Formats: sequence, structure tokens, C-alpha cells
Amino acid sequence: MYKNIPKDASLAEKTRFYIDSHPSIKDCVSKGLINYSSLARLIMKEMDIDNEEAVMIACRRYASRLSVTSEHEMSILRILKDSRLEMRTKTCIVTAKNDWTVLHKMDNLFKDLWNENSIMQCVQSASAVTIIADKMLKERIMDTVGRFNIIKVREDLVEIAVKSPEKIVDTSGVIAYLITNLSDAGINIEETVSCHTDTIFIVGEEDMIDAYAVLTKCIQSAETIVKEQPF
Repeated sequence: MYKNIPKDASLAEKTRFYIDSHPSIKDCVSKGLINYSSLARLIMKEMDIDNEEAVMIACRRYASRLSVTSEHEMSILRILKDSRLEMRTKTCIVTAKNDWTVLHKMDNLFKDLWNENSIMQCVQSASAVTIIADKMLKERIMDTVGRFNIIKVREDLVEIAVKSPEKIVDTSGVIAYLITNLSDAGINIEETVSCHTDTIFIVGEEDMIDAYAVLTKCIQSAETIVKEQPF
């Protein structure tokens, strides 16, 4: 697990590396919600260090640095405070081969859907093309793409869009913050798409209520925390 750390790394560097490798511990350290003696002993055991006092000092020094970055977390919360949710049910995902013929065929379909005011997202990767659309369009998409080009079809999905203010474009960590909260709640994210100020999560219908509740809580908590700030 710690193969990437240089062999000549100092005790302080090893301590920071360990904390950075464990997001939950790093979060507690940044908020001062940690028993440094217990953390130091854990780091000593896993990093093969034998100076508890030095490790504790390194932990506290790093904690003071992390607490300064809490302003970054506040910037994330300010974005979420002004965000809103939209949900669309009966969504499907069609995954097709990444082939130029697929993209060529999709071009005409996009034009038709544009005239019909239908919404469809298309994401291309090195190995596949992922198409997110209303379930009613599934057969039409498959016929257009060519069923022999289809890799996988997923149905019974829900699209939850977090619509944020313009500042999200220049604020790092917002999507990671939301994904972490969904993951901590045990929610499987089928797909996620970021489009300008919209962050779209695709989840199964069975996770719809829980996912919406988690994202709602993120926004409500952000509103409360930002409101309590002195400035």
C-alpha cells in the first residue's frame, strides 16, 4: 500500500503520506477530531517507525496546515448552498462500442431529438460510447446504433442533477464531496456526468430515495454552516 513513498522519506513525510492515504483520517485531523496518541501508534505500526513523540509532533504540525485549508471546504459549501436538485425517473443507459460508425449514426439521432426537445447525454471513452436517455428512447437508440454494436443496456435508473451556480466551474472538490457522501451512504453510482454547472448522478431506482436524501442533506447542511459563519 505504501510502495510509492520514497525510501529516504523523512518521518514527517511518512506521517503526511499516511494521513493523505486515508481520507477519513485526514478529514478528522483537519477538524481536530482525533486522538493523536492513537493515531501516532497506528502510523508507527504500519509505517515501521519507532518514535511516538516525533510522530505525534508531525501529526499536530500537519493538522495545523490542514486546518488552514478549511476555507477550501467553505468554498465548496458556498457552492452547494446555492445548488438545487432535479430528478428524472425512467432513465436508461446504453453502452456501445467506440466505433466511428456508431458516432456517425448518433449524429442524425441527436438532430432528431433536438427538434423533439428530448434530452440525451453521450459520453465517449477510449473503449466505449455511453448514452444516457429516457427509457422510451432505448429501442430507438439501439436500432440507430445497431444492436451488434451494443455492449450493455441498463434500465430502471434515475437521474439526479445537482444544478449549481457558475462558480462551480472554478471550484475544485465539489463533485468529489458529493460522491464521497453518496459512497458513505452505500449508494452505487451507475454513472456520473458533469456538464458545465450541472453534476448528474445516475443511480438505480432502489437507491433513488436514499440518494436524493443524501444530496438534499448536503445542500441543507451547507446552508446551515455557511449561515453560521461570521462573514
